[in-house]
Amino acid sequence: MKDQLQRSVLPQRLGGGPHNLGDPCDKTLRNVEKDVLIPQKMRDKAKELKCTQEVTDFSKCCKDSSFLMVVKCREQNAALKSCLTKWFTDEKFKEECTQEYLEERSQYRRTGIPLKSRTARLPSA
Repeated sequence: MKDQLQRSVLPQRLGGGPHNLGDPCDKTLRNVEKDVLIPQKMRDKAKELKCTQEVTDFSKCCKDSSFLMVVKCREQNAALKSCLTKWFTDEKFKEECTQEYLEERSQYRRTGIPLKSRTARLPSA
């Protein structure tokens, strides 16, 4: 009974590592990461960095139109959807977001500190 095998519900690749959060060097993706988390990262990044003008125009139209925004902001909504779809179907952009996600996950597994906590701790420039 020297080396007792520790059993858990999770597969071995999802446990271990310095903080028992998984292997930081593991680059395999679970289905929820492929189907939910990476597309969410793509949407957020596209809204923040790629489609800023369309987001601004749509937001301004919605604020100005109040209850009539469904009718009045169709053009801005279509432009925003078009921009987001363009980036969502771009394979290079998808690969970029996947690599960013894997790096963030790896960093989390190394340190045990979530990304939101790490960015809150950074000193202001």
